[in-house]
Amino acid sequence: MSKYTTGELAKLCGVTVRTVQYYDTRGILVPTELSEGGRRLYSEDDLRRMRVICFLRELGLPIDSIGKLLAEEDPGSVITLLLEQQEQALKEEIDTKTEKLEKLETLRRELKSGNEISVESIGDIAYTMTNQNKLKKVRLTLALTAIPVTILELAGILLWIFKGLWWVFALYVVAAIPWGVVISRYYYKNVAYLCPQCHTVFKPTFKEMFFARHTPKTRKLTCTHCGHKGFCVEVAAEDEASKAE
Repeated sequence: MSKYTTGELAKLCGVTVRTVQYYDTRGILVPTELSEGGRRLYSEDDLRRMRVICFLRELGLPIDSIGKLLAEEDPGSVITLLLEQQEQALKEEIDTKTEKLEKLETLRRELKSGNEISVESIGDIAYTMTNQNKLKKVRLTLALTAIPVTILELAGILLWIFKGLWWVFALYVVAAIPWGVVISRYYYKNVAYLCPQCHTVFKPTFKEMFFARHTPKTRKLTCTHCGHKGFCVEVAAEDEASKAE
């Protein structure tokens, strides 16, 4: 079975010799044995314990708490929970940094395209990027509700073609009309539009939005604030709580 000196253990764990010695004095990493010359010798179990201690220190746990945790009969369950929390925190950090990177890349593309960059246009980019997650949730809700409706439509068509049951498809059409009205109203309630001229977020009428020409991210509308008519960027509408703030 491998034995490690203080220096070897420190090197394997990426810490200083003094750190290993300090953990020994605090009683949370006592060497398995001492050599005849009085040198500390650590086992494979000690190495694993040291790596756990280093991990817990990275999480910000104080030495006393680590000592109490490792003294528990089943420290593994607590450490597993800490690992899950750390994993979640890292994922959130990655998401935040990814969002910042996307903003930087968007702004860089705008600069390279030769478009005139103003404080207002930078503000528009920042607003739409920050707003994206809310808009994705709205679109995801639409997509999820559309899946069963599409399946029912296909089933109705197939039954009509192969079984002659035209009335099944007729029932689908009757049911689909109120669904279309509800989902259209939901979409209208949860989206707004950013005018590229005056940089104002506005809400068109339902009729104008419904019949307007559009792309996946824009819709040709008349701004209610400045009267500009053109393609406006679709964003998620702010809820009443956000407006009150």
